[in-house]
Amino acid sequence: MADLTGRSMEPPAAAWPPCGFPANWSLEPVWAPGFPVESAVWFQTHASSSSSEEQLQQLQYGAATTPNLAIQEEEEEAQYKMEMEIHDPIQVFAEAAHEFKVDINMRDMKIHKYPASIQRLGGYYTTPTTVAIGPYHHGKDRLKPAEKVKHVAAYHCIMESGRSVQEMYAAVASVAGEIRGLYDKDMVAGIGDDDFLPMMFYDACFLVQYMLTCTSGGSEMDPSLRSYFDGNDSDIFHDILLLENQLPWRVVKTVMGFRPVPLEEFITYLKDGLQDRKLTEKKSPALDDSYEPPHLLGLLRFYIVGRSNIKRTRLPQTESMSFSVSAIELAEIGITLKANKTSELIEMGVRNKRALFAELSMASLSLDHARASWLANMAAFEVCSTPNFQAVDDEESVVCSYLLLLSMFADREEDVHELRRKRLLQGGGGLTNKETLDFFTGLQGLPLGSSYIRTMEEIENYRVKRRKRTRLHAFVYKNMRIIVTVFSIVGVLAGIFGSLMSLRRRS
Repeated sequence: MADLTGRSMEPPAAAWPPCGFPANWSLEPVWAPGFPVESAVWFQTHASSSSSEEQLQQLQYGAATTPNLAIQEEEEEAQYKMEMEIHDPIQVFAEAAHEFKVDINMRDMKIHKYPASIQRLGGYYTTPTTVAIGPYHHGKDRLKPAEKVKHVAAYHCIMESGRSVQEMYAAVASVAGEIRGLYDKDMVAGIGDDDFLPMMFYDACFLVQYMLTCTSGGSEMDPSLRSYFDGNDSDIFHDILLLENQLPWRVVKTVMGFRPVPLEEFITYLKDGLQDRKLTEKKSPALDDSYEPPHLLGLLRFYIVGRSNIKRTRLPQTESMSFSVSAIELAEIGITLKANKTSELIEMGVRNKRALFAELSMASLSLDHARASWLANMAAFEVCSTPNFQAVDDEESVVCSYLLLLSMFADREEDVHELRRKRLLQGGGGLTNKETLDFFTGLQGLPLGSSYIRTMEEIENYRVKRRKRTRLHAFVYKNMRIIVTVFSIVGVLAGIFGSLMSLRRRS
């Protein structure tokens, strides 16, 4: 029998069945959903062993007819001790503790559920609208139309790879034992391998084909599939960046081994996706081979956050420190808000510009529904994967720090307008001032990231070091209208006095 590429369907001796399967498993061609019957995938079904049944009968017969009662009593005692060990309460606790430790150690790579701080934002930020990736939302009625598209994407992915169906499927199945444990065990408990493995395969092919549409690699894609991706681009992009709608990167990378994606180009395409202003000449980021992403959301977050080369000096300790400050308070002490020129979120902090003034600079943001969801899900990933925000590098909690700083300056719709005036929020489209305020307000329960705390320390140190100057600036800021009025009156009086003196000289 031939597969979709015209190759023989006989499984290769070295690659099929996948490593780890028992030697007495038989190979039977089974039709894979979404493919023609002639492209049946080889699955394994366990062959019964008559010799094993005979041995079992012999053992049962021997146990029943053994005349030696002493041996039987010893066996019963051993069985009793084994049952006592199994039901020993401390053993149950030990197993639970071990399982918990394994989960914590795998925190960086797991496919997490949403924390409460993100769930409060609502369904748009947590629920897919078009396509389910992975098991958490799989099978929901509104997402079923995309399942047919996954089969089409898999078909083209296989054809474009020039490899056989069973070879690609076996490669995905070979990592299934490890990746299954990355999902919430309760969510995958009722999903057997007959459903889980095809899900991983089809979802990975779908993601790879969509990623190609964002690069030059999709120029020769089948027109019908490309039309679907283009027509549903915003919805698909929203869905594949949801925290609970992720696929382990090892699966995606496995499929990419057969159908390569120009990853640098894909990351470059999305790296400045938080801003409307685009550079005409985009510089591709250097891929960090030392970083192993857990999934697509983690990969994009890594390159959008960036890596800071600035060596932070330890600030002197102050008597007290506030963990929040309003835009008005900043203005009173001489710190102005400024949008910096970088698109990397990690570039935030207080910069001294002149003797009496300083700037709090941050990356600017064009906030619409899609970008708001993207930011919220990157923050959710940080909350779930970072054990202690104050004990890790700034990069590990940057998104939370960035969002908390912006939300700190937005208590009213007028504050949002001021952020637009300062160019921290770009563009006139996207979310309205009220929608933006609601978004920021909903994020105020995020944990304090290290970049946020350091920025607050910089503000407090600026206030302490320049206490006299900041007091003078605050007095001028608060009484600016009165000062302007007084100087205006003084100017008028000076003019009148000058005129009187001129008239007196003439007389």
